[in-house]
Amino acid sequence: MLPAVVLPPLDDLLAHAHVVALPMRVRFRGVDVRESVLLRGPAGWGEFGPFPEYGDAEAGAWLRAAVDAAWHGFPAPRRTRIPVNATVPAVPAARVREVLAGFGGGVRAVKIKVAERGQGPGDDDARVAAVRALLPEAELRVDANGGWDVPTALAALERLGRHGLAYAEQPVPTIEGLAAVREGLADRGVPVLVAADESVRKEDDPLAVARAGAADLLVVKAAPLGGVRRALDVVAQAGLPAVVSSALDTSVGIRAGLALAAALPELPYACGLGTVSLMRADVLREPLRPVDGMLELRDAVPDPELLARHAVPADRRRWWLERLRRVHALAGVAPHP
Repeated sequence: MLPAVVLPPLDDLLAHAHVVALPMRVRFRGVDVRESVLLRGPAGWGEFGPFPEYGDAEAGAWLRAAVDAAWHGFPAPRRTRIPVNATVPAVPAARVREVLAGFGGGVRAVKIKVAERGQGPGDDDARVAAVRALLPEAELRVDANGGWDVPTALAALERLGRHGLAYAEQPVPTIEGLAAVREGLADRGVPVLVAADESVRKEDDPLAVARAGAADLLVVKAAPLGGVRRALDVVAQAGLPAVVSSALDTSVGIRAGLALAAALPELPYACGLGTVSLMRADVLREPLRPVDGMLELRDAVPDPELLARHAVPADRRRWWLERLRRVHALAGVAPHP
């Protein structure tokens, strides 16, 4: 068991808090502009950016992750280059080439969003087919964000599996549903693995999905799991392969994801840490964007001019700092599992 995370005094956080808004190149997860709070501490920088719809209790893990990074730094790395996948949002198939171009050359793996509200099976099939046509040798994975029920997931993955899929990320919302999809795919002879994301980071017990045998691998994100060290502990206890992914972070948050990927004993899959490529701007002069499908492990120190340029309006700053106050009051001391 890891020691409890004790947050610094609120005034220390507020004194070095920068609230920024970064425009997106393409709508992703319903977001056109990504807002986040960047915190400077004695060990560097951390990011507090829970999505607006998340409650204060859930946002506590994001604050502890930011403090873990900025006040305690990162564990020693086992590797300094991290393979990353491209990410294709739920765009029309005609825009796939444009999106992939933002990730540069050397793309060896692609995560494709499916099960978008307001779209149908044909949209998903066309999007995946477009990626496969452009990248015939790439490893493809789809992410439904729990948007299907079990029968729909089985039918969809049997159809999409014809394009060659490594795994499906959170095809259904519940752990029981994941187990049913995993069993159903095996019964149908569909060679698509099941990955758990929300069933790790949004459950009270992030190890429940592993104990239930409901997934073949885990998707882990430093921020919603409470920091790099806690995420490492979850992976170690789960005993399953892990894919490190982002939470639509700035380069500051991506740096924490890289630290997590760099410290894992094994890294069998490309990581979802290339999402700064979906943004039109960043807080680093040289953003953490992949080159030839790889990200180098390096420091992420925001540029003061960019922090000022992308600062949110006064009303949004008040909104975020008030949220920070509420979350700090709830999450002052929290034990790791």
